[in-house]
Amino acid sequence: MAETVLIIDDDTRLAGMLCDYLNRAGFQAEARHTALAGLEAAQRPPSAGPPFDAVILDLMLPDLDGLEVCRRLRARSDLPILMLTARGEDTDRIVGLELGADDYLPKPFNPRELQARLNAILRRRRGAAESAGAVLRFGRLEIDEGSRAARIDGETRAITGYQFDLLLALARHPGRVLSREKLMDLTRGETLEAYDRSVDVHISRLRAALEDDPAHPRRIITVRGAGYVFARSQDQA
Repeated sequence: MAETVLIIDDDTRLAGMLCDYLNRAGFQAEARHTALAGLEAAQRPPSAGPPFDAVILDLMLPDLDGLEVCRRLRARSDLPILMLTARGEDTDRIVGLELGADDYLPKPFNPRELQARLNAILRRRRGAAESAGAVLRFGRLEIDEGSRAARIDGETRAITGYQFDLLLALARHPGRVLSREKLMDLTRGETLEAYDRSVDVHISRLRAALEDDPAHPRRIITVRGAGYVFARSQDQA
């Protein structure tokens, strides 16, 4: 069955072209041209159509800021979100990632790159669904692959789907320094924009969710000039 994609973009011409492109690529794409229509579609009942597998979200919408749409979507589900941003709007991209977007693509963009990023997001989700459901334990921290949850002392912490994938990639290589490029390769399935600093934003959010003192992390350690390392021993017994 084709994976379904919701496009929320007020540029009707671009949205129509994306729908046509993705439908030819084997997806089932639909477009909405306002924030409120997009939010309504994202939570539609089964009787109104199949649930969406991912959202492509433009940040410039006429009735509601795209960042607010991202926040509302993330508050309701872990539906993957690929943001479309104006080129050079670094602040919007960072805020979008902090609010829970999984990836971003600046306009103008190549449709093939959009499809590659979308495939990577969906591939991570499929891989998670097929996971055997192992639970990794590091002191007070539990990483549950089956439910895609991270817990401290049994309490589930709020992190996005991409942040969980990043945490899992680090936890599967404890004690090993992983560069940003390697982390992007492990989580996206391919290295896209290896200079991308969005990994740093996601690491910061992970620390805020999992560390007792995010300013002095004990679980995810920065190795200056090299990358990040997941500590083998993190908590006192």
